[in-house]
Amino acid sequence: MRRCLACSTAFDGEDWSCPACGWTPDDSQGLPQFAPALAHEHEGYDPAGYATLAGLEADSFWFQARNRLIAWALRRYRPGAGRILEIGCGTGYVLQAIAAAAPGAETWGSEVHVAGLAFARQRAADRVRLAQFDARAIPFDAHFDAVGAFDVLEHIREDTQAMAEVHRTLRPGGVFLINVPQHMWLWSAADEQARHVRRYSRGELCGKLETAGFEIVRVTSFVALLLPAMLAVRALRRWRRDGDISGELTPPGPLNGALAAVLRLELLLIKAGLSLPAGGSLFVVARKPGT
Repeated sequence: MRRCLACSTAFDGEDWSCPACGWTPDDSQGLPQFAPALAHEHEGYDPAGYATLAGLEADSFWFQARNRLIAWALRRYRPGAGRILEIGCGTGYVLQAIAAAAPGAETWGSEVHVAGLAFARQRAADRVRLAQFDARAIPFDAHFDAVGAFDVLEHIREDTQAMAEVHRTLRPGGVFLINVPQHMWLWSAADEQARHVRRYSRGELCGKLETAGFEIVRVTSFVALLLPAMLAVRALRRWRRDGDISGELTPPGPLNGALAAVLRLELLLIKAGLSLPAGGSLFVVARKPGT
């Protein structure tokens, strides 16, 4: 169901006009905008970064590996999902993978920044629906079978509010797929450049999800086998006072291929049921109780 952000009325239909109070979102740019005051904000993320991301994601071992993990988890933990939402879809790179993994689903992508949605529209708009809104105020009620937030929650100060909104937005039995940067002891200038608020511990993220009403289904570290190399690179960047991580994400061709192979092995371990204890990222599957 859709939800009016002005009066909280839940209603069915394709029209965003609230039947109770008549409120409608701004659609001046060809898509519904529920938080237009934040559409060009720079606090949580610099919109200029979307152009950089759009240019490197498809060739980056890290983005490729994360997409494989997300697609596998969606098929494994919510097969046959009829409605899927990605919060903070950025340039639409993950949306493409979700649409391919669940071709029959009604798939939505949201982003608070319209700059990101411009890229997502070019990449995936023929297969998904797009909307601009704040993850702390989602305009749906019990609508989705699966919601994803991939490297998004670390940008939101009120992350527990966003988790509660996702819980309300999911149908009973729906799953929340999350990827976040892990370990505050990995904090570096790269996190500051990316405007992260935090890096998570396993206990912190799972505790917040449980407080929001979720059951934890699966939790594992990601980029675990590459953690020693990541530590070495971060130490070198601290010494050089270099916060630019683009080189980490797109190393030279042969190295990029080798790192991709390592993460393919890591995904096989995760698929086999291993919960990796430490890594650059943390991946969690949480479930809203009910059927």
